[in-house]
Amino acid sequence: MGKASRTKVDSSRREKIAAQRAAERRAQQRQRLLIVSGAILAVIAVVVVIIVVKPGSNSGTSTASNGPAGSALAGVVSDVTGVPASTLDKIGDGGGAVTAKPAAIKGGTALTANGKPEMLYMGAEYCPYCAAERWPMIVALSRFGTFSGLKTTHSASVNGGGQTEPYPNTPTWTFHGSTYTSKYLTFTPVEMETNIPNKSNGGYTNLEVPTAAQQALLNKYDVPPYVPAGSNGAIPFIDFGNKYLIAGASYNPQVLSGLSWAKIASDLKNPDSAVAKGIGGTANYITAAICKMTGNQPASACTAAVQSLESSL
Repeated sequence: MGKASRTKVDSSRREKIAAQRAAERRAQQRQRLLIVSGAILAVIAVVVVIIVVKPGSNSGTSTASNGPAGSALAGVVSDVTGVPASTLDKIGDGGGAVTAKPAAIKGGTALTANGKPEMLYMGAEYCPYCAAERWPMIVALSRFGTFSGLKTTHSASVNGGGQTEPYPNTPTWTFHGSTYTSKYLTFTPVEMETNIPNKSNGGYTNLEVPTAAQQALLNKYDVPPYVPAGSNGAIPFIDFGNKYLIAGASYNPQVLSGLSWAKIASDLKNPDSAVAKGIGGTANYITAAICKMTGNQPASACTAAVQSLESSL
């Protein structure tokens, strides 16, 4: 091979090597760019999450959390929604643990929805009295139908104004996002506020807005003589078809203080426990009020023990 030919080949090789190296450099630059871009996106995602869950934000998002999850949650739900009738019959009126029972509404127009008697609940996630009352509500309503989507939460400890709440962090449930199915009645829950403190109003973040008709019932019946003087608008407010109502907790929320959801659910199996007397006794009175709405149907819920409580309402 002549000198000119060798020079031409060497030049071609050098150009090819240079092109390969240039391609390698471009590939490395693209890789570094992807790594940097990924890191930036990760930082942005973290910032967005922090903003979304920042306490006090007015997002209107339920704060169901801080309780059992997965199979543990399923087990607690099963225990609370499946308290045997025989256990509830043994609990009866709660042996003095129930401090308030449903009050009769005189001359009220029947409250119905979907062609069935309606039970209306109005409360809030921050409220410790609502927290206590949801337990017996779930126990009682599960005798007439089926819940899905129940989630755990707790009452608030401090409001947006920095004031300490009574019975702070009471373990409970939220009806927000849940559904209830029954052929005997319609259950309509309204969780009006979360347990997230809101400094802008000194209270809590709004969650669900009552309809005009629901607010009218609250204004009409959540006043004396159904509630003590000065307790107008007390929650929880529960209207049983405009036949009976509950305003406030039916037993002392202190009974639940310091207990886990699993412990409360377990104690419901023991009719002699303080938890069972408070929750089970209240559930029996709630069941009695519902039975008055449904004409004592079904018989599996409206037992002789429950019907004996109906006469005291």
